[in-house]
Amino acid sequence: MRLRQVHLDFHTSEAIGDIGQRFSKKQFQDMLKLGHVDSITVFSKCHHGWAYHPSEANEIHPNLSFDLLGAQIEAAHEIGVNTPVYLSAGLDEKLARRHPEWLIRDKQERTNWASDFMEPGYHQFCMNTPYLEMLADQVREVVERYDADGIFLDIVGVRECYCQFCIAEIRRRGSDPRNTADMQQLWEETYLKYGTAMDEAVHALKPDLPLFHNNGHIQRGRRDLAALNTHLELESLPTGGWGYDHFPLSARYAQGLGMDVLGMTGKFHQSWGEFGGFKHPNALRYETALSLANGAGCSVGDQLHPLGEMDPATYALIGEAYAEVEAKEEWCRDVVSVADIALVSAEATTTDFGDNARDRKAIAAADAGAVRVLLEGHYLFDIVDLESDWLHYKVVILPDCIGITPELQSKLNEFTAKGGKILATGRSGLLPDESAFALKLGAEWLGRSTFNPTYVRPHFELPALRPASFLVYANAYEIDLAETGKTLGNRQNPYFNRDLFTFSSHRHAPSDLQNAGPGITEGTDGIYAAWNLFADYAEYGSLPVKQILLHLLDRLLESAAGERTLHVDLPAQGIATLQAQPAANRRVLHLLYAPPVRRGKDTEVIEDLPLVKSTDVRLAEQRPVRELYLAPERQSLPFVQENGQVRCTVPEWSCHQMVVMEF
Repeated sequence: MRLRQVHLDFHTSEAIGDIGQRFSKKQFQDMLKLGHVDSITVFSKCHHGWAYHPSEANEIHPNLSFDLLGAQIEAAHEIGVNTPVYLSAGLDEKLARRHPEWLIRDKQERTNWASDFMEPGYHQFCMNTPYLEMLADQVREVVERYDADGIFLDIVGVRECYCQFCIAEIRRRGSDPRNTADMQQLWEETYLKYGTAMDEAVHALKPDLPLFHNNGHIQRGRRDLAALNTHLELESLPTGGWGYDHFPLSARYAQGLGMDVLGMTGKFHQSWGEFGGFKHPNALRYETALSLANGAGCSVGDQLHPLGEMDPATYALIGEAYAEVEAKEEWCRDVVSVADIALVSAEATTTDFGDNARDRKAIAAADAGAVRVLLEGHYLFDIVDLESDWLHYKVVILPDCIGITPELQSKLNEFTAKGGKILATGRSGLLPDESAFALKLGAEWLGRSTFNPTYVRPHFELPALRPASFLVYANAYEIDLAETGKTLGNRQNPYFNRDLFTFSSHRHAPSDLQNAGPGITEGTDGIYAAWNLFADYAEYGSLPVKQILLHLLDRLLESAAGERTLHVDLPAQGIATLQAQPAANRRVLHLLYAPPVRRGKDTEVIEDLPLVKSTDVRLAEQRPVRELYLAPERQSLPFVQENGQVRCTVPEWSCHQMVVMEF
């Protein structure tokens, strides 16, 4: 897999003339060299629906007079750069106006993305229409006629649709469009039909050609959807709506699927299609390093000017980051994650509990808050689903809203039988009917608290704060202590909920300082905390909530394994990952640090990369370490190895530093 890719958009209106007239093979090649690019996704078809090459399956852009796709492939291959080819699959605005009956519709017959044809924007196609056959012909034509190094199909996934083709099909099956379960089954089958058609269009001709279907998100727990791809490209532009927490959440799951992974960011200040927008070079340096640290290659999004001339400022910007990636590649290929903790993704589970409602916002908050706590605690962790092997981990986290089905209980019983420990919060650990705990966490279930917010009084001191009653905004739950359980903290209630005749001060009533029962308990299987603590941290970022969770995780790691694998004194925003390279007989510790700041209304940017003081590292390692050095500098690093621990001090560094242990 190439590690230094550019994803080159070219969504170009027919209202613009002279398409590609400034394209130059030499200038194209010079920019790829300037950018240290080894792969570039070039374009067959854009969101406007036009082809950028002669075509019988589609129509060439009316203002393009030559084969731009062929010229780009020839130029790139001449200098050893790969060329996957892009086709817009879900959008085709040219065709949308000719066949609006093929578009996705909601129950009110509105289209998406644009809700009608009186506003500028694109309209998404349903794959349960004749459009699918036309798209397959377009893909097949590219594979037959061009020396593509892959196919990238955009704007696809399982889509809700009430177009008349879907309505007719569900009625043909003897069902009713008001039957949501049957409609969901149809939408799933529609996407599978699409995936099968694209697989045939590509792999009947070239069986080994890479193929990726982009939905902007790799859904955790849907390995069947991931399996439609030959590799994964994780679209995650931090300033484009994904944020800086999204990529670690996505990548820590994707690496465990056993597929090649690319992390896709952009050169833009914000997001796609932002001509003239640039992020700071330091941001791109950090974002590409973050991909490497998570076992992924790099892809940077750009958009070509309609005249076809590559932008020197863009490729100088990309080149600053990719020159560093190129120097680091030796230590970043063919790696596997080393982790102590498995975070079971709430998104990857299907428990509806007794209320039979999947709260997508709560699920997303549980996962996001857990990842943020783990990153800031500098733990080694993976994100797993129910098909993952959990037995090599020391601690499993069940964040906030994971009910225990028989299948999950069997996996957890096997895990705890081998000495593993569980941390559960909120409703996690309960049977799906919420009648009782399925796990031995030291608690007996009573039900949801009627108070909000509530307070936690830990029986341990937090590193940064004296003992106190700490506020928790998220939902609280009432429990009793189980016969064999131990209390690690109590719950306290406010004097009253804020209401018309019962309110005090500006926000909520203070704690009444009375013990309202256990709030944190410990049993033979692990620890339970009776609040949605991870969702609370995702939304509010409370210091006490974070430090309570860190204390509980450290306690469980000590109980399960004696201690955690990695101790490192990074700032809170620092990130640490550990990747093994089995073929090279080494491990690589990645240290990263860059503090995002808010600019404008809601854009997080990275501009400054402060120097990090010398960093003390302690790694658990029983094997004799032959050599320890910094990469890519290859600077030898003094270390001490004794009692199964390797200790070293990493001298002052910035942005990204790799520490290599060779055995």
